[in-house]
Amino acid sequence: MAATPWREAWIAWRNRRLSDPRFQRWAADFPLTAPIARRRARDLFDLVGGFVYSQTLTACLRLGLLDRLAEGPASTGALAAALALPEDSALRLLGAAAALGLVDRAGPGRWALGPQGAALRGNAGLSQMILHHEHLYADMTDSVALLRREGGGGGRLAAYWPYATSGEPGGAPAEGVSAYSELMAATQPVVAADILAAYPVARHRRLMDVGGGEGAFLAAAGAHAPKLELMLFDLPAVTEAARARLDGAGLLRRTQIIGGDFLSEPLPNGADLITLVRILHDHDEAGVARLLRAARAALPDNGALLIAEPMSGAPRPDRIGDVYFAFYLLAMGRGRARTPAELTTHLKAAGFRRIRTLRTRSPFLLRAILARP
Repeated sequence: MAATPWREAWIAWRNRRLSDPRFQRWAADFPLTAPIARRRARDLFDLVGGFVYSQTLTACLRLGLLDRLAEGPASTGALAAALALPEDSALRLLGAAAALGLVDRAGPGRWALGPQGAALRGNAGLSQMILHHEHLYADMTDSVALLRREGGGGGRLAAYWPYATSGEPGGAPAEGVSAYSELMAATQPVVAADILAAYPVARHRRLMDVGGGEGAFLAAAGAHAPKLELMLFDLPAVTEAARARLDGAGLLRRTQIIGGDFLSEPLPNGADLITLVRILHDHDEAGVARLLRAARAALPDNGALLIAEPMSGAPRPDRIGDVYFAFYLLAMGRGRARTPAELTTHLKAAGFRRIRTLRTRSPFLLRAILARP
């Protein structure tokens, strides 16, 4: 948004009022402004307490509290024994979890699974994502140092994704990429469902998933479109895991699996739909440009490229894209969430001309762009 004198003047006036203790007291007491003042005060404290909230959630997962309550309501004493906690600590955790909606009070001294806890248990991939955040939290302990480090990275999260910053990712050993690939596969079902609802992949003859990891998205696409031929292109270190997954899903006979590094090698020909699922935001501008040129070279003139990943540039600042992914990718050491406009510029430079944004169920987590030559 372009700066304008009237807007800057209004912001300065607003900030003087909001930072004035006398105005704060008046707003808290005046009936018409009191609800707004309370909400703003609560929002501000949520920023202060956010780390404690996230650690409460992590403790619930690490201790297996939500899984235990999924079996049925239980007493404080029984839960303390099951979680190997002192009863006072168990009560403290249960009270905190209830305030966050993870558990519910089922009666005096009894607890049940809460609405947020039930929703979380329905998404196993999200639980794994939360548990791996210990690496991100360690890097964020000194957020100023992370911001001042040129290019970010260099900490525990970057080590968790060893080939994200490797000079030769194609030579990464299987053990070096297994954690990354397993987490991506675990979080893929919800992502795949959104993508397949947003675009009818069945209209194509052959789909190639580039950077497809263990084949979770490809398996979902193959089940969704029984006549669709499948291809997977990723590092040799993960292709064996993909082969096993697709074989278990009964899709291996329909699938061609090719090992390679998409940042340094041409993409195979033969597909009329190429998918890049949560790939581009992991790479710098040169890597994005190189990969999109490779995709255009591999596609026929009637083919299509489908990009699906978190993006920034929502109509209003967005906490997921502009806070979470901004710092996550900084800690990882490479990439950033881009706006659809930025990706469109890259796509046009790579030779794509017909470009449109697709509607997804959860645009705050995943947006999609379809591009044709």
